[in-house]
Parts: sequence; C-alpha cells; structure tokens
Amino acid sequence: MSVAAESLFATLFPSDCRLCGAPLVRISRLPVCENCLAAVKPVEGSLCGICGERLPAPAAMANEKGQPCCSRCREQTPPFAKALAYGSYEGGLRDLVHLLKYHQVKPAAAVLGRMLSEVIQELAPRFKPAVPVVVPVPLHPSKLRERGFNQSEMVAVAAVKLKPAHLELGVRAHVLERRRQTMSQTGLTERQRQENMRGAFHVARPEEIDGREVLLVDDVFTTGATVSECARVLRRAGASRVWVATLARTMKSEAAHAVLREDPEEEMQSMAAHG
Repeated sequence: MSVAAESLFATLFPSDCRLCGAPLVRISRLPVCENCLAAVKPVEGSLCGICGERLPAPAAMANEKGQPCCSRCREQTPPFAKALAYGSYEGGLRDLVHLLKYHQVKPAAAVLGRMLSEVIQELAPRFKPAVPVVVPVPLHPSKLRERGFNQSEMVAVAAVKLKPAHLELGVRAHVLERRRQTMSQTGLTERQRQENMRGAFHVARPEEIDGREVLLVDDVFTTGATVSECARVLRRAGASRVWVATLARTMKSEAAHAVLREDPEEEMQSMAAHG
C-alpha cells in the first residue's frame, strides 16, 4: 500500500527535486530526492582543533597543547574554545541551507537539525562541568521581519530535540541580540569583516549566561568574523567558555577558487549599490 500511495502521489502531484531536478517519487514535505540527501557528507580530512579549518596533509602543525592547529589560530587564539561544522559549504549542503534560508522551505530545518545534532554530539564530551546554554546567532530585527524566521534558531531547536539523553540542552534565543545592521560582507577582507561586525551584537540577558558555558549556533562559518564577535561579547558578559557549532564551513581551499557568496541577498544589494 505504501508503494501504491507513493505512485499515486507522484502521478497526481508531480514534482522535481529542488537540488538536482530529478522527479520525486517519495512522499515527503522536503522537495529533495534521497540521492541528493545521501550525497551530503560530513567534512573529512585533518582539521584545525580550534576553528575547524582544513589542514594540509600531512598535518604537521600543532599548538603548545599538541593539538592540530592552523597558523591563524596559532598566531591569535580565537575567543571561542572550539568551532566545529558538519560539512563543507558546497554542493548539496550549501543548497539545503539556501532552501531554508532564502526559499522558505522550512522542512529543510529538520534535516539540517539532524546534521547539527551530530556536531553537538561530537562536542558533548568537552562540555564540563555543566551543560552549556544554546544560543543561536541572531538576525537584526529588520531582517527577521523580512524573512519571518531565524534559520539558526530553527535548526538549533530541531537539533536539540535529537540531543543525547544525558544532555539537558535548551535554546535561549533572546540572550543575544543584533542591535545594528551590518554592511554586506561580500568582497570584504578578513580584517574588514571583523571591523564590520564590531559592536553589532549585544547580550540582552547576561544573567542567563553568567558563569556558564555557551554553545553558539550558526548556519555557516565563513571567515569566523561573526561567531568570533558573538563569542567575544558573550565572554565579556560573563560566559565562562564558548563553543561554536555550525552546519557548514567555508574552507580556504574553496575560498581560493571562488568569490565568497554566503548571502545571495547581500550580493544583490551590493551589486545594486555599486551600479
């Protein structure tokens, strides 16, 4: 009966995969075929033990603690303890993020939430002595009104539902606020991105993080400017330590061959502003 129902669905409600264009033959709220979902894999290879950047093979670099470490983190320790992403910001994972973020395909949040839950489970052994407060990176109120939802919060909520049994995680969406709009990050150097984010975030409820660890959640880690500024503000407000979990990360090897286009909306605004 299940097979018959799916055949009837495909006949009466024909649709194509939003990623590859192949006809969908299974009943699902998410318009993505099983092959495309199966093609999204966790990031592989040797990674920096702090920021998650891909390291050259063989990874001969290490910090004073003996852990694999990129040159950037060796030169300047980030304000977060460790950042970890599920996969590389390319292909199907990038497309899934965009389906949720820009095309309002909200069922994608459940699939992305499962991926983020794997990241949280990998970080979990480091959560000591207490369970951290989960804080999603916020949108500016005007952007939130325009989009109607914060994709980082949606994915964080979906991931927390799948948490390990021993972790009593809760999402605190209003701890951190974005109090000013920032210019498009597209085309900015790393230093310019850092300056662009300076002062953009504010801890509205410091009592909820004072003396506690924080698990900061975002959809994409590009240069780390956004999560670093959030972590810096959280630490200043009293957080004892900040961990970062993201769905995707742009690796330097990928950025070297393409312009960083993490926000198509910002790209269009930037192009319009420059004629």
